[in-house]
Amino acid sequence: MKQLLILSGKGGTGKTTVASAFVALSKAKAFADCDVDAPNLHLILQHSDEQPVLTPYYGLQKAVIDTESCIECDLCRESCRFDAIENLKEKGGYVVEPFACEGCSVCEAICPVGAVRMHPAVAGELKLYKEGAVFSTAQLKMGSGTSGKLVSEVKKQLKEAVQVLPEAVDLAIIDGSPGIGCPVIASISGVDLVLIVAEPSVSGVSDMKRIIETARQFQTEVVVCVNKYDTNPGQTREIEKLCETLQLPFAGLIPFDGMVVEATNRGQSVVAFPCSSGKAIKEVYAKVMKLLFEGVPKRVTGFHNIPVVD
Repeated sequence: MKQLLILSGKGGTGKTTVASAFVALSKAKAFADCDVDAPNLHLILQHSDEQPVLTPYYGLQKAVIDTESCIECDLCRESCRFDAIENLKEKGGYVVEPFACEGCSVCEAICPVGAVRMHPAVAGELKLYKEGAVFSTAQLKMGSGTSGKLVSEVKKQLKEAVQVLPEAVDLAIIDGSPGIGCPVIASISGVDLVLIVAEPSVSGVSDMKRIIETARQFQTEVVVCVNKYDTNPGQTREIEKLCETLQLPFAGLIPFDGMVVEATNRGQSVVAFPCSSGKAIKEVYAKVMKLLFEGVPKRVTGFHNIPVVD
């Protein structure tokens, strides 16, 4: 099964718009939303009324204090560098604020009577839809910091669900997280091709370069397209020149189109409507699929010898 990952480097570039269009065009039987902080692919795809299979995701362990065993020696509160422990008389004694607790377990180690115990805390929820197509996603709880691990679980869940299908699946489309942090790194691992949906802005180009550098560490091939290219022709030309310098395949240009907002409000992909952006995305899709299944042409220079920085 080929895995296509769609990234953007920053939010607001139209990554999910392109991802949903690719799912619609390919009639994909497997796809995932790895933006676990704010998943929204389901809003466009309208994945039926099926109730997903929900699985709690456990992140860091959190401290819990047994108030009946506690002798109120105050050692745990004094030793907590995160100020996560308070003595609240109205709640019966010492309590731990779960959002502040970082799971270091110092309080457990220092308690003289064993009143403190570390317990796994629910950090999010995995969701798996299996009606018609396999759709894997998740929602990270506010304040949890294990987004990279949860992304890995989303991909693992997708792969396991596909393996038990009666028919073989040849393509999985993954909508990655915006930005360049841990969720993006976890998303890139193991995929066959990364499509960067670039924005023609200074920050968009800067973050695109950093994604290219990250993908290079995984020896994962990259292809680039520019969304809303006509909003800044100068920056668009810079992106095209950069791709030429780095010998990266360039998949095409997608114009700014008000129909995208209309399609999103209707909960549909933009390729379902006769519009300029939909036509351009179809052309980008054809080029990307060719590269995914036939391979990216070999570069003249080595994979690791092309400079990314200016």
